[in-house]
Amino acid sequence: MVGHPKQRRDPRPPGQAAKAKSPPQSRLETRAAIAAASGAEAEATGAGERVAKVLARAGVASRREVERLIAEGKVALNGETLATPAVNVGPRDRLTVEGKTVSAAEETRLFRYHKPAGLVTSHNDPRGRPTVFAALPPGLPRLISVGRLDLNSEGLLLLTNDGGLSRALELPSSGWVRRYRARAWGRIDQARLDNLKDGITVEGVRYGAIDARLEKAKDGPSGANLWISVTLSEGKNREVRRVLEALGLTVNRLIRVAYGPFAIGTLGVGEVEEVGPRVIREQLAGLVAPENMPTGERALYKSVRGPGRRTPSLKGGDRAAGEPPPPPLVYKPGWARPKKKATFTGPPKASHAKTPIARPKKAGPSAPRGAKRPPRKPS
Repeated sequence: MVGHPKQRRDPRPPGQAAKAKSPPQSRLETRAAIAAASGAEAEATGAGERVAKVLARAGVASRREVERLIAEGKVALNGETLATPAVNVGPRDRLTVEGKTVSAAEETRLFRYHKPAGLVTSHNDPRGRPTVFAALPPGLPRLISVGRLDLNSEGLLLLTNDGGLSRALELPSSGWVRRYRARAWGRIDQARLDNLKDGITVEGVRYGAIDARLEKAKDGPSGANLWISVTLSEGKNREVRRVLEALGLTVNRLIRVAYGPFAIGTLGVGEVEEVGPRVIREQLAGLVAPENMPTGERALYKSVRGPGRRTPSLKGGDRAAGEPPPPPLVYKPGWARPKKKATFTGPPKASHAKTPIARPKKAGPSAPRGAKRPPRKPS
C-alpha cells in the first residue's frame, strides 16, 4: 500500500517551527516595516512621535529638511544635540532648533490655491525656476501641497500644514477624484475616449479607469481644437498628458478644476482662500487626527485677490494716498474714440413734465349734441 511519506520532526523549539522563511524584502519595504514597527511601539509605550514628524507638524521644515538640520547639529532635545532622527519626542520634552524653542503644532488648516502656469510645485528648485511657495502672499503658515501640478499645468492646488492629511488625500485608496479640463489639438471621437474607462498602459505604466468627455470641437483643415473633461482618481505623474498623447492628441493647456469636494469655483489666478474649520470637520472627518482637528468657526486667513489674467483697473477712490493717477490712454490710429456726452448750456427748464398741446378745431358747423357721427371713410 502506498501511503504518505512520514514527516520528520522539526528539531527547533515550539513556536519557531511555524515561522516560514519569507523572501527578502526590498529596501523601501524594509524601511516602511521598520517605521511602522517603531511607530506602533512608540504609541504602545507612550514615547511620543519621531522628531522629524514633530518638527514638520510644527511648521519648521519638511521631514527631509529636518534630517539635514539634525546632521548639521542644529536640533537639540532637552539641551542635548541630536545626532540621529531616530528619536521620539514626548509631550514634556523641550525641543529647540538653532536655540529657539519649537512651539506646539497648530490645528489643521487647508487652503485652496489657483496655481498659474509657469510655477514649480516645490519649496526649492535646483534649476532656479519660480516656485509655488515663493509666489504665495505673506501671512500664511508653512504649507505643503496635496499632490502636484507640473510646470505648465494650472488650476486648483490644495495646500495644508498637516503632513498626515496631505498623504491621506494623495492616496488613491481615499477615493478622491481629480477633475481636469484639457485643451488639445488633434482628432478623436467619444467612442475612443470611452475606452479609457477600462484603463490604459502607456510605455509600460498602467493607468486606471479614466472618464473622459468631449466637450467642444472646432474642426479645421489639418486638425481640431478640442476641450475634453477628464476625471480620474490615481493622479500619477503627468497622467492626463501622457494618456491623451497616447491617443494622438497634443495637450496645450491643462486646468485642474476640482480635487475631491473642493472646486476652484471663482478663485482668481494666483488667489489663495482658506477652507473654514467647519468644512474641514465635515469633509475631512476620519482623515485628520482628533487632536489636530480645528475647533473654530471662521478661517484665520483673509484671502487676497490675485493678479488674475487681467489686472483690474483702479478707480479714483481705490488709489492709495499720494499715488499718482494713471497716465492717459493714448489712442492709436484706427481705434474708436469714445463719444463725448452733450452738455446743455441754455437756461434751466422750469419743469421736465410734458405740457399738453391744444389742437385747433376744424371749421364748419358742429353736430348737434346726441347725434351719431358718420362713419369714417377708409383711407
